[in-house]
Amino acid sequence: MDVDLRKLRYFVEVAEQLHFGRAAQTLHIAQPALSRQIRALEDDLGVALFIRDRRSTTLTPAGQQLLHDAKPLLASAQATVRRALQAALPTQQFTIAFMPGITVTPAVKALSAQHPQLDIRLLRTGWDNQTKVVLDGRADVSIVRMPVDPRGLNVKPLFTEPRVVVVADDNPLARKDSLTLADLADAHLLQDPEAVPEWRAVAHELRNGRRAQVPAIGSVEEKLELVASGAGFCVLPRSTASFYTRPDVAVLPAPDLADNQISLVWNSSHETGLVQDFSDVCYLLRPPGAN
Repeated sequence: MDVDLRKLRYFVEVAEQLHFGRAAQTLHIAQPALSRQIRALEDDLGVALFIRDRRSTTLTPAGQQLLHDAKPLLASAQATVRRALQAALPTQQFTIAFMPGITVTPAVKALSAQHPQLDIRLLRTGWDNQTKVVLDGRADVSIVRMPVDPRGLNVKPLFTEPRVVVVADDNPLARKDSLTLADLADAHLLQDPEAVPEWRAVAHELRNGRRAQVPAIGSVEEKLELVASGAGFCVLPRSTASFYTRPDVAVLPAPDLADNQISLVWNSSHETGLVQDFSDVCYLLRPPGAN
């Protein structure tokens, strides 16, 4: 059976939003046309993918399985097209993705010295796309902050670094030399609690069901703005906090927090000599004091 990738893209959008109207707006097509494409996909597969009524849209077991498998399939298709286009360029490109706070310059210089004619590009990522960029071909390698979903990836641990707590400068906690989890039990975390499981275990706002909604945060800068305004605290890797210094926030060590693991990842179906060469020089990325 040949599956139409366009229909799969439409399906993934609806499956992630669980709302045909919003998905149609995102895809810039009319809702009736989107509904027809989903019905056509269901006819192609011979299974129902959604349960729809006037109040909600939910995935069937078949829909859940298709969503799980379709996202890496679509990413692989995008990567195939991008690599073909790059192969036609007069100069070979190599794109290195990296998370904020990680300095890649030493490793870039080492790779450039080995391959003087190589066109090296850099791509800044965030928590939401640090692995997507290698799966869909936007980057050849990515320096990530764990944890990540390892499916479709080769993962090479590089080093670890402490995480720190960032609070507003006028917060009483800012007067301490360091913070314990007990100090943070009554504080509001401006992140997904899953990202800080140590805090999640003691957080009063999670136990009493009074956790305030956290707005969508797209960057470290936005997170620090909220911290400075007194909206709550955040936990950052030490190098990230050092990179984004500002006078209205305080950065405090928190020995109870586990270190952050930094790793190199690349697409397991696209391991090239250049990827291996870059992997070999990644020891240069280790900052002073890292483990």
